[in-house]
Amino acid sequence: MSAAAPTSSPDLPEVIRGGLIPALPDDLSIHCIALLPRAAHPSLALVSRAFHALLCLHPERLLAARRCLRLSEPHILLSLRPPASASPLFFLLLPQPGWPPLPLPPPPVPVSSSSSVAVEGNRMFLVGGSVSGVPSPSVQILDPRTRSWSVGPRLSSPREFAAAVALSGELFVAGGCVPSSPFWAESLDLSTPDAKWAMVSSPPHFREKWMHGSASLAGKVLAVADRGGLAYDPAAPPGEAWAPVSPVLDMGWKGRAAVVGGILYSYDYLGQVKGYDPDTDSWSKVEGLEQELPKFLCGATLANVGGLLYLVWEGKWKGKAKGKGEARSMVVIDWAAIEVTKAEEGRLRGKVVSRDTIKFMDMPKGSAITHCIALEL
Repeated sequence: MSAAAPTSSPDLPEVIRGGLIPALPDDLSIHCIALLPRAAHPSLALVSRAFHALLCLHPERLLAARRCLRLSEPHILLSLRPPASASPLFFLLLPQPGWPPLPLPPPPVPVSSSSSVAVEGNRMFLVGGSVSGVPSPSVQILDPRTRSWSVGPRLSSPREFAAAVALSGELFVAGGCVPSSPFWAESLDLSTPDAKWAMVSSPPHFREKWMHGSASLAGKVLAVADRGGLAYDPAAPPGEAWAPVSPVLDMGWKGRAAVVGGILYSYDYLGQVKGYDPDTDSWSKVEGLEQELPKFLCGATLANVGGLLYLVWEGKWKGKAKGKGEARSMVVIDWAAIEVTKAEEGRLRGKVVSRDTIKFMDMPKGSAITHCIALEL
């Protein structure tokens, strides 16, 4: 009796073949990948071209799977403005070492870096700016999950260098327009799809200001201006909603700032990171950073990323360039994640828990950070 001829394994049916994991359909493969921590994604992106495309180029399906699994994580939206460009370019960063920047499409209206940004949920709002030197009323909405832009309701007043803050389901915008405009401040209900901008009454003597930074703190919208900062309380009666900020806060707030754990962080003219506590109306230097971080005299920005204070600044590449033109077509951005704790007598103690240097290839030298903000994906 002759031995039976060995049978070869039949080819896998096409229905269960996939480009990611050959033995599984792509939907199931994406579900499996979504369960892995985001810190593993840079290594996974090296497995194959299909993995690289899913993780770095077209992550929409993976992000949707992570949302369904309640595994969303904070990300950083960063924009860089090339020196010869009218409009900044946007990138999505995972705030963990080793993660490369993910380029995002440019906004449909090429506004200048004088635009303002605010985040509500998974959306970023790009407000105003200028087009060919003329202030714009445009509102552009970026959904990083689908890497797509949409156009929102036009502002009632064209603006540039305005304060923009999302708070309690509303987008508040103030300043950056002619002081005589009755819509010097206005708000948009973000819970209503067809909502229009509504005027927010403001005292005329507060309008002679140009905004340099804004934030929400203790339920109020705060804006630092060229001559005294302002606070707006949406819950207060109209006649009491606007007030000057504390002189202590005003003197210590230098433009870009971030609120983490009820403390507003900025840096002073000496480049020291400081935190403002509204309960005590006082600033405190964040101690413990002197040996680990440079002094941020200019060019740095701050963000609240998952409850950590992130500092992002324009760095310098310390390695060797592979080609003569590489240094001219590359921008280096450094970031540091800082865990801040309160010590005795209200002192603030900072500890750098993570840090990285990111290379932005094909970006001309001299490109500068224009926006930096965090959101959950």
